[in-house]
Amino acid sequence: MDRLTRVQFNHLDKVLYPAVGIKKLDFIKYYIKMAPLMLPFLEGRALVVNRFPDGVEHNGFYGKDAPPGTPNWVRTFHTYSEAAGRQLDYIICNDLDTLLWLANLAALELHIPLAKIDKPDNPDMILFDLDPQPPAGMVEVVRVTRAIREKLKTRDLKAWVKTSGKRGLHVVARVERKRTFDETRALAHEIGIELAKETGIVSSEKGQKRPGTVYIDYPQNGHGRTMVCPYSLRATPTATASTTLSWDELDALNPGTFTIRSVPERGDNWKGFWEKADRL
Repeated sequence: MDRLTRVQFNHLDKVLYPAVGIKKLDFIKYYIKMAPLMLPFLEGRALVVNRFPDGVEHNGFYGKDAPPGTPNWVRTFHTYSEAAGRQLDYIICNDLDTLLWLANLAALELHIPLAKIDKPDNPDMILFDLDPQPPAGMVEVVRVTRAIREKLKTRDLKAWVKTSGKRGLHVVARVERKRTFDETRALAHEIGIELAKETGIVSSEKGQKRPGTVYIDYPQNGHGRTMVCPYSLRATPTATASTTLSWDELDALNPGTFTIRSVPERGDNWKGFWEKADRL
């Protein structure tokens, strides 16, 4: 494998997901398969990674700054981080070599901002991050997901849906890079307020995760916030992945079935996502 890439791999037998026997080599092979679908989402964005060098049964850690020893061929973006309160060198993953280098670091989760580094203040996506609060579950999340799709349709925005890789769903709309984060966040909040009044099961106010509701995390549309990259694995016992869906799949949805083993066989459910950005 080393002869096909600039990456020098190590510890390929390291077990990262003990419950399902997934080793680092399996993880690397997964990202090789998924690279054609993942790279368009990663390209030109300042990544936040969640690394688990000892596997998911041990504590991982988030990384924004490029670690010591980062190869000189890995592209970085030097900018100020409001969260960290200092200048950081974010990793930019524009190619397969960089993706494999991240895999070798056991960066199981790849999180992307909603804007690219060439226009960091102008998002090209709006995110509706739906988080069910027990006893609410997938039935309620799907109901809200369909309602968001209709709300976006009335605003001439096309909706795309994916799993978060955990218990929630993400609805995403592509937009022209002419608006600010304040504007996209305001739209997500506006739709959340409308649905809270209409459905009775939506909570869209920051910090109000009431039991039995579906929380629309509209602040995720803020500057510097991220969403998990489509097809990224998650640090769950069964190696689930954030998986793009067709709308028909919501009728009988079990997100736990979308794993490192099943997702590569599914194909591209967001075909055409990059063809057109809608006007907000």
